Amino acid sequence: MLIELLTLFPDFFASPLSQSMLQRAQSQGAVEFRILNLRDFTEDRHRVVDDRPFGGGPGMVLKIEPLVRAIRAVRNRDPEVRVILLSPRGILFTQEKARELAEIKHLLLICGHYEGVDDRLRFFVDTELSIGDYILTGGETPALVVVDALTRLLPGVLGGEGAVEEESFETGLLEYPHYTRPRDFEGHEAPEILLSGDHQRIARWRREEALRRTAEQRPDLLEKAVLEDEDREFLATLTDSLQKD
Repeated sequence: MLIELLTLFPDFFASPLSQSMLQRAQSQGAVEFRILNLRDFTEDRHRVVDDRPFGGGPGMVLKIEPLVRAIRAVRNRDPEVRVILLSPRGILFTQEKARELAEIKHLLLICGHYEGVDDRLRFFVDTELSIGDYILTGGETPALVVVDALTRLLPGVLGGEGAVEEESFETGLLEYPHYTRPRDFEGHEAPEILLSGDHQRIARWRREEALRRTAEQRPDLLEKAVLEDEDREFLATLTDSLQKD
């Protein structure tokens, strides 16, 4: 997979992309990152990428010309590239969307900045993505979120399919709790069942803990989660218990 990032701040990505899983994924050949400097697509001597907004108002707006030049340069190399603008008005980036994008061979992520980009850019991108309902200083941080979420889904990056399938949101539920040594830490003991060696009971305990956490912390997720009859029975019991308390 090739992911290109168009940004005003190329150095922003230097450390994150060279660490941990992202570095390992590159060394394995699962993904390649290319950083594009927006100023390289200007044509004036001062390499200007922004201007004052029409109609007045605070801040500056990214000009459309260098952005479109960059998009066209990438599309000339690969007409199949999917062009994505990180934008607060975009569709919400979810695990389902991450799985969809992880199937694409070539992405161009555009990082906005200042007060935003010239609105006419929407005619030149394939989609707009938002990572949540809050304001950030630019699109670089959201782009890293997308990069991380996609890369970990690529085959072999996490060392096995099961490593991904059991995580939060992959099953429609929050993930079950994890424990490791020591068994007893300052009076807080790991659950006895995890040391029983009974893998069937452990699997059911983990499933119920995932259901419990989701019901208590993110009940909205249960509306779309795929549940078995046994899951529904457990949730009904859990609801009755909470009501009595």
